[in-house]
Amino acid sequence: MNSKVFMVLRFLLGIFVFVFGVNKFGDFLPMPELNAEAGAYFGALTGTKTLVLVGIVEIIAGLALTLDKFGALLALILMSISVNAVLFHATLDPGGIGGAAVLLILNIVVLFGYKDKYKDLLS
Repeated sequence: MNSKVFMVLRFLLGIFVFVFGVNKFGDFLPMPELNAEAGAYFGALTGTKTLVLVGIVEIIAGLALTLDKFGALLALILMSISVNAVLFHATLDPGGIGGAAVLLILNIVVLFGYKDKYKDLLS
């Protein structure tokens, strides 16, 4: 992959997750209306402080990806959040799957860009 294209995509993913991570603490992006099942699930995540942990991971991952420090590690960790976001929207809120799909696609592309860092892990 072209290094400049990879740098732009890595930066976009970093800003994307950083903004959504900070939003978990600041609530500056409007929350869409959720159906009863999605609202109950989201309420359980909020009540158990799981979203606080997700927000912290997103902020750290966003900073790591934008600053290119430990980006390969945090992109791997961020994959679990990306997959869970897609699964949440696919099963409970299909109308809001667009942002989660963009997150997952960017994450996969960035992981592919870091493939040289994972060679020892995968051999």
